[in-house]
Amino acid sequence: MRVAFLSNYFNHHQKPVSDALMSGTAQYTFISTQKLDVERKALGWTSDTDVPYVCTADGTAEYAVLRQSDVVIVGSAPEALAQWAARRCKLLFRYSERPLKDGNPPAKFLPRFLKWHYHNPPWRKTYMLCASAFTAGDYAKFGLFRGRCYKWGYFPETVRYPDVNALIDRKEKATILWCGRYLDWKHPDDVIEVARRLRDAGCCFRIEMIGSGEMEPRLRQLASEAGLLDTSIQFLGAMSPEDVRRHMEKAGIYLFTSDRQEGWGAVLNEAMNSGCAVVAGDAAGATPFLVQDGTNGSVYHSGDVQELYEKVRRLLDDPSTQREFGSAAYRTITGLWNAETAAERFLQLSQALLDGRDATKLFADGPCSPASLLREDWYRK
Repeated sequence: MRVAFLSNYFNHHQKPVSDALMSGTAQYTFISTQKLDVERKALGWTSDTDVPYVCTADGTAEYAVLRQSDVVIVGSAPEALAQWAARRCKLLFRYSERPLKDGNPPAKFLPRFLKWHYHNPPWRKTYMLCASAFTAGDYAKFGLFRGRCYKWGYFPETVRYPDVNALIDRKEKATILWCGRYLDWKHPDDVIEVARRLRDAGCCFRIEMIGSGEMEPRLRQLASEAGLLDTSIQFLGAMSPEDVRRHMEKAGIYLFTSDRQEGWGAVLNEAMNSGCAVVAGDAAGATPFLVQDGTNGSVYHSGDVQELYEKVRRLLDDPSTQREFGSAAYRTITGLWNAETAAERFLQLSQALLDGRDATKLFADGPCSPASLLREDWYRK
């Protein structure tokens, strides 16, 4: 089976699943159509154009690869190229986060609706790899991909520690970590407010903020005005993915505060893989797939700072629950939501669809299992 992955750029989030597909039974090529932007480079993202299975689009090479491919995955890529591939390959998957990130009703997207239907006609059995728990529901509102959506996501590198119990024992139970770009829809300001409430309640804690972005001056001001800057809250700047992992391995608690505009949020995978007890907003794309509230982490209603505070306070007051959640989170990633499992299952799914078999019964949960139409208010306390 020849598989091609067509997307905008190759980065450290794409590499693990690409490596796994390459080492499987498929002949695999990643087609990169553009270069990394400056902001992501500042966050330590790298583009490995020397990786042997990466083909950089130049107007010729990409067509040669697509012409020979049995299965094509289309992410963020020029639509003309995607349509060219769709007319020639045996099986096409779209790979998408949720399209209705800003919450506007579907009627607001009428031009896009018409374009999507034109590019994905019902007679062409195109399937959807959902890089958000809300992808299937959003597209269903447009009558697209019903019954043809499968769970997917982003699969950063999975670290398998020789002794996960030792990793969790070494964690600083009073250290809370947040990581990402300082953007309004990631709500780093909620972390400052939680810190203020924890301080006022007499809690012992330290919050580390990793990242950069337009909100940083305002965040520093808020922390300073609350008397938290450089005492209870430290701004550590942007870091490489490797350095971020080191801080995750140390932190007992990880806060994932993004709202519905977060298509996925690979930092959640990484924090869970690092054995953190995560507190995750219910509106972010990765949360419903990865976090089972009260089992391998905590979920709160996105934007509800009081609920976020209560969940964090509970973990600070109960280190044994931190340990329980961290261990279960680690098992979730290493046992199910990882690149190796995703790649193996994807090849099985593709073969079943190529053979005309019912693929909905292959997997009950995790990557390549059927994606349901998730309601926005899916989370209940």
